[in-house]
Amino acid sequence: FTGTNSDKRELICPICKELFTHPLILPCQHSVCHKCVKELLMLNHDDSFSTDAGSECSNPGSPRSRVPSPSMERLDRLVRSGARSSVTPRVTTFPCPGCQHDIDLGERGISMLFRNFTLESIVERYRQAARAAMAIMCNMCKPPVQEATKSCMDCKASYCNECFKLHHPWGTPKAQHEYVGPTTNFRPKVLMCPEHEMEKVNMYCEVCRRPVCHLCKLGGSHANHKVTSMSSAYKILKEKLSKSIHYLISKEDQVRTQITELEVLIRETEENGQLAERRANEHFEELFEILQEKKTEMLRSIAQSRNRRMDKLRSQVEEYQGMLENSGLVGYAQEVLKETDQSCFVQTAKQLHVRVQKATESLKTFQAAASPSFDEFALDTSKEECLLKDLSFGGVPDPPMIDLSQSRVYNEGLIHWRLPEDSLPTDHHVLEYRKEAAEDEEKSPWQTTDRVFGSSAVVCDLDSNCRYAFRVRSCRNTIYSPYSPAVSFHTPPAPVFGFLFNEKCGFSAERLILSKRRDSVESVAGMAFLLAAERVQTGSYICLDYIIGDTGISHGRHYWAFRVEPSSYLVKVGVASDSKLIEWFHNPRDTSSPRYDHDSGHDSGSEDTCYELSQPFTLITMGMGKLFIPKASVSAAAGDHGNRVLPLPQRIGVCLDYDAGHVFFYDADTMRCLYERQVDCSGTMYPAFGLMGGGAVHLEEFITAKRLSYM
Repeated sequence: FTGTNSDKRELICPICKELFTHPLILPCQHSVCHKCVKELLMLNHDDSFSTDAGSECSNPGSPRSRVPSPSMERLDRLVRSGARSSVTPRVTTFPCPGCQHDIDLGERGISMLFRNFTLESIVERYRQAARAAMAIMCNMCKPPVQEATKSCMDCKASYCNECFKLHHPWGTPKAQHEYVGPTTNFRPKVLMCPEHEMEKVNMYCEVCRRPVCHLCKLGGSHANHKVTSMSSAYKILKEKLSKSIHYLISKEDQVRTQITELEVLIRETEENGQLAERRANEHFEELFEILQEKKTEMLRSIAQSRNRRMDKLRSQVEEYQGMLENSGLVGYAQEVLKETDQSCFVQTAKQLHVRVQKATESLKTFQAAASPSFDEFALDTSKEECLLKDLSFGGVPDPPMIDLSQSRVYNEGLIHWRLPEDSLPTDHHVLEYRKEAAEDEEKSPWQTTDRVFGSSAVVCDLDSNCRYAFRVRSCRNTIYSPYSPAVSFHTPPAPVFGFLFNEKCGFSAERLILSKRRDSVESVAGMAFLLAAERVQTGSYICLDYIIGDTGISHGRHYWAFRVEPSSYLVKVGVASDSKLIEWFHNPRDTSSPRYDHDSGHDSGSEDTCYELSQPFTLITMGMGKLFIPKASVSAAAGDHGNRVLPLPQRIGVCLDYDAGHVFFYDADTMRCLYERQVDCSGTMYPAFGLMGGGAVHLEEFITAKRLSYM
């Protein structure tokens, strides 16, 4: 690290934006400061479950990766005494600040995380380089303190030459201590397992991508995971990292060229952004000028109208004031009446009488000279406001993309989509779909769903065994985006059959673990499995543990789908007859020889037909990431007997035609038939599963719901 901003960025915590302090490795392989994880997890610093700041997980002088804080010790005691439910921490899950994946630390919390000592050492070297002018002083010197020349990794202290000789005399055990150059970072010499505190980590779990100890593999949470030795993992990872670094170094010229291109893009972005700002300001200034002109014109008209009305009303007030006694018109008339000269009186009174008559009529039919209302100047700007709100400054919206990993299509379809990163929010989406036609058939028109305000929609009443195309587009400010690329899904050949696992029939609680919802089953190679293996002689094997569905089929065609964990050792899936199950469980057969498994793949001659017919199960085998096509296959996919081993599909589909006596096995993603065979549908047929060793089967959500409902 040279100290540049780009170098330093790798050493910055994504939460506190400072150099890492005691970084912890999250399950997603990102690192976060210990104190930052605590702040994310705990609601306040006084919470009784918060990890003590003095725990060894944050103590640089600790030889182990973790020592429980007093609060964690109290929690362990309460858990052992049966008070687990009353002391469970309130927060154990938080989003990773690097990738936004949810991190669940479980009951053990921060204690389950490893310290990232490698990153911690790099940060310390960076700090030392940054403060090169500030020397590390000896911890043992009496004043005046000397500059340290060595640091002992066992004593966790720094020494000058004289103090080091004094505290590490020759011929004593301390003389064998490991020492390095002056440092303040004292990492432990041995990394201990966070689950088994007294055990050193000596293996690497390839599933969880973290170091584990032998107890984790024997009976812990990594019992069914693939592990490798620490030396092998070290060699492989170091070789991969070295090759990757070497490749990057060899592409230095290309990197520099791309950096130059990015710098050009940065300048262009800055210039174009400033240009866009200027243009936006110009447009708004034009709008402001138009509004200002309209405002000035409106206010001028209102003022002129007000002045005219005020003049009329004031004149009317003066006229009416003249009607009062001894003032105005009445006063003048009273004075005229005092005239005694007849000719003079007649000359003046004629015109005066006309005025008095007008005043009298005005009094009888009073009406204001002007209205005080300004309703004619009231503005209705609702249309203009709508136009302003509909102004589009983002242009045409980007088209969304249909998410194939979350979309599922059966006799109903659940379609998910997502918007491109950094795209502006949209008002709604429109999903369209149509049935795909054959080459010689006319294409059917696209059908449109109602407006969708979320990121998914359900399409109902799809035909079985048909291919449908789907596309979606977004709308913002009445402007529609282009359509997303159309994606195709093949509906199953029969309606969906819903069920859960049945824990009452054939279920082995010792070796099978059933989820609370009964939608997943896991085979665990525990102590019972080992004891059973001890009683079996050479050349034999342990029989499968079976479990069936809780709902049976007595007529019609039905389809269900599920996932088999790729790391599963041996899993068999298919159907079972209840009439044969009863006989089979009451009269168990000797299954110690592979020749009696109707799908064993054993080439010791023809299979025992009578034994096969007596079996209640019709199954195919999969395991270790493979699917094995039985030799009796009649499907096109299994026509090549030299290639009966296929990659394990992500999702397996099974279709039972009860009336025709046929069962079909599909790749549920492509709906390609992998294998089919006849089956004796006597009595009620049930979905059946067999597991041995480590493995797991997960039913799909639409199966476990027993109805198609995604809302």
